[in-house]
This record gives sequence, C-alpha cells and structure tokens, in this order.
Amino acid sequence: MDHGEIALSTREFTRIRERVYKVAGISLSDAKRTLVVSRLSKVVRTLGAKSFDDYIDYLETRGTPEDDQEFVNALTTNLTRFFREDHHFDHLIGHVRDLIARTPRMTRTGKPRLRIWSAGCSTGQEPYTIALCLLKAFPELARWDFKILATDIDSGVVAKASTGTYPVGELNGLSSERVALFEKTGDGNIRIPRAAHGLVTFKLLNLIEPWPVKGPFDAIFCRNVAIYFDKPTQGTLFDRLGQVLAPDGFLYIGHSENLQAVSNGYQLVGKTIYQPKPTAKSRTAA
Repeated sequence: MDHGEIALSTREFTRIRERVYKVAGISLSDAKRTLVVSRLSKVVRTLGAKSFDDYIDYLETRGTPEDDQEFVNALTTNLTRFFREDHHFDHLIGHVRDLIARTPRMTRTGKPRLRIWSAGCSTGQEPYTIALCLLKAFPELARWDFKILATDIDSGVVAKASTGTYPVGELNGLSSERVALFEKTGDGNIRIPRAAHGLVTFKLLNLIEPWPVKGPFDAIFCRNVAIYFDKPTQGTLFDRLGQVLAPDGFLYIGHSENLQAVSNGYQLVGKTIYQPKPTAKSRTAA
C-alpha cells in the first residue's frame, strides 16, 4: 500500500458507494475500489479521521454541503479535450445553418435566439469548442441572443473552466486552422478569445437534483456523463433532458453510451446523435 493511503474494508466501500449514489447518482463498480482509496485517503487524513468509516460517519452526522462537494469532487473523473468527437461539432454547424435558414426562435427583444447546454462540461473544453466553431462558421451569431450553459457537479472544474485559460499543450493534435481560433498568452498558455468566452455561463449543477433551467435548448451535449449512472438513473436523466430540448433540437452523447435501452423518447439520427421523436410535444420557451 502506498504511503498515506488508508485500508478500505468491503463494508466501508459499500457505505461510500451508497453515499455517492445518494448525493450524486454515481454508481461505483467493484473495480473502483482502488480509485476510492487513492482519491479519498488524503481527504480522510486532512479531516483527522482514522478510517473511512469515521469519514462517512462525519459526512452523515456533522458534514457540511462543502464536505459533500469535496467528497463528490474527489470521486468524479474529468477527461476532456478541445474538439473531442469532432463529428458532433460538424453536425451542430449543419443544425445551426438550418436554424439560420428558416425563421429562428425570437426573444422578446426581437433578436434571434440560440441556446445550447453542455451538461457535464468538465474543465470547459466542450462548451468553448461549441462557441469557437459556431462563431467561426457564422459570424452573424455575434448579433444573436446566443448563450451556452455549461454545468458540472465538480466545483473545482467549473472554477477552472470559467477562467478560459489552458496550457498550450491542450492544442496538441489540432489542425493549424483550429489552433488559430485560440489566443496565445506568451507564458506557455492559451486563452479563449473574449467573444467566445462571453457566450458561456458556467454553473455548478447536480443532474439528479432539480434544474433551474427551462429551455428550450436547440442542442444539448451530455457526453460521457450517463456512464456514471445506473440504468434507471440514465433513463430519468435522458427523459428530463428531453423535456428541455426543442422538438427540432439534438442531443449529443458519448461514444460508449446508448439511449435505446433506457429511453424511448428519442430517435437515432447519426453517430451518437439523437432527436426527440416527432410525437414529442413542443416546448415552451423560457
């Protein structure tokens, strides 16, 4: 055992699994025992607890919302990159082109309206990619009422994402055309240009709790999020997403995810791209 790690009994692992399922809907498999030990040992020691049992006792009896947030942050994995699964962004550009070509939804101020949600945004590469590629394809969107909501359950990644600054190594593997979309800061970092940064609003959100959003969203990205949930929770999540997705909108999910087994409200229209079935009723704008 590595120095600083604490022994984890089967009963303690069960308690941790039950706790993270209760507060975040996350379903931990037996294969995650090593991850639990490595991620939580430091937290347990910092609190002065002698065991994982003591730690869960503390969370259940005296813990604050901040303690629960730290617990969830430690057990979530944030793997992302700019233009990940780029066929989704190509499809989104086509979708927005269609929206522009026909009469778009309008706001009360008379501006064309476009709303996109990045649910499970991690450190922000996904929503910023959405902003960058759409502004490049359609400069006129700068005059629209265009907003991107980016949410995640991990407070640490939301804080990092909101800065819009990343190591230059994040651009590795991107084409020169895509690299040109970013600003170099001169200190080994890159920065999201102001026009794109200003489109994105980052919020802390637990997807199994009530949502302070109504929609309709023209597109929702919820990629590699459902893999952390069991089937019933996945079904509930996708059904709720359908309630805030515009009837002509699209839902983009992760490459290892599949809606067919958990929700019957969508039709597959592309590689991990879904749309509400035509029978879905129209949504009312927020």
